[in-house]
Amino acid sequence: MSILRHPDFRRLWAADLLSQLGTRLTMGAIPLLAVLNLNASTLQVALLRTCETAAWLGLGLFAGAWADRIRCRPVLVYADLLRALLFASIPIAWWFGVLTLTQLYLVLIPAGVLTMLFDVAHNSYLPRLLDRDQLLPGNAKLAANHSIGAVVGAGASGLLVQWLGAALTIGLDALSFLWSALWLRSIRTPEAEPVRPERPDLRREIGDGLRYVFHHPLLRPLALNTMVTMLFQSAAGAIMIVYLVREVRLQPATIGVLSMIGLLGAIVASTVTEKISRRYGDARTLLLSSTGIAVAFTVQALTAPGWQVTWFVAGTLLAGFCIIVSYILQVSTQQRLCPPDLQGRVSATMSFVSWSATPLGSLLGGTLGTTFGLHPTLWITGLGTLAGTTFLYLSPLRHLRTIPAKAVAT
Repeated sequence: MSILRHPDFRRLWAADLLSQLGTRLTMGAIPLLAVLNLNASTLQVALLRTCETAAWLGLGLFAGAWADRIRCRPVLVYADLLRALLFASIPIAWWFGVLTLTQLYLVLIPAGVLTMLFDVAHNSYLPRLLDRDQLLPGNAKLAANHSIGAVVGAGASGLLVQWLGAALTIGLDALSFLWSALWLRSIRTPEAEPVRPERPDLRREIGDGLRYVFHHPLLRPLALNTMVTMLFQSAAGAIMIVYLVREVRLQPATIGVLSMIGLLGAIVASTVTEKISRRYGDARTLLLSSTGIAVAFTVQALTAPGWQVTWFVAGTLLAGFCIIVSYILQVSTQQRLCPPDLQGRVSATMSFVSWSATPLGSLLGGTLGTTFGLHPTLWITGLGTLAGTTFLYLSPLRHLRTIPAKAVAT
């Protein structure tokens, strides 16, 4: 039976799809707004991404312990509503002619906190809504939203920026968050109040999540590989639009269309991951997809004016496919291996290890791009991502076909 026949999962899926589409619009529109309308430097554009993800560094682990103590659906609803208000302020300021880079930073910092809370609560909420045997198809459907959002949002952001302007495009993101909140409010399945510890000890609770991940022979290398991947991926992402606009001389609409073509791989991945996993084993598939991500970012470093723009499309196509395959299998493995009372903390620990690298990577990309140039920085980030796969090839994962339900011996 299709997981979409589950009425409340269908509502969660619809809300997530709307949120993903809006978020992808903003991811493309904000750097274009900074480059084209506010004349931002390479480092200033990189700082935008840093502001958006900095919350993971200071609050990520606390959010996981918090999510295990509370009902998660209200967090999802309020995070959407508040993000709608924050992003709506950008087109309003633009309309009155008072929009500045400072305002973008001030919007992205609290929006980043809300996104972090939303993501932790979302990962903790799914196991409360679905049975364990429904988690893989459930995560596959949600990953399809990432794919659709990536493809449609990437293409639409460039086209809409060229037709409507970047500020109004960001206003559409505000509407998507509002619509997402309405779908989340319509979920009918009661969410049980989590059992709270008799003597709350936040430090101990956070420590439980960290110990579980870093003492687990499979979760530890996955977390470390993802951390390195996110570090260099965010470094490349922080400068890629600047590079495509200023050195490859592409228009926003062209960037959008090329991104959309490349990210079609993500949609394919969301539909075939279950079949590939069953045929070749989830452990082997996870290892190969993680390696494919590193290869893809190295391929993107070949991008240059003229016909060599095709390397950007090829790299994005491969990256989109492999990222979604890896995401589905990694999240499903994490949820399957983790005890129910640790879901929030383990989710937050895995997210903290990876996402805390993102603001640092953005700063790294901006600094390297300013110091050595944009094209050399793309090579550095591609080769750095390849180096991160050594965590996986030195782990028990390389000997497995299927990931077991319990930890394997180191």
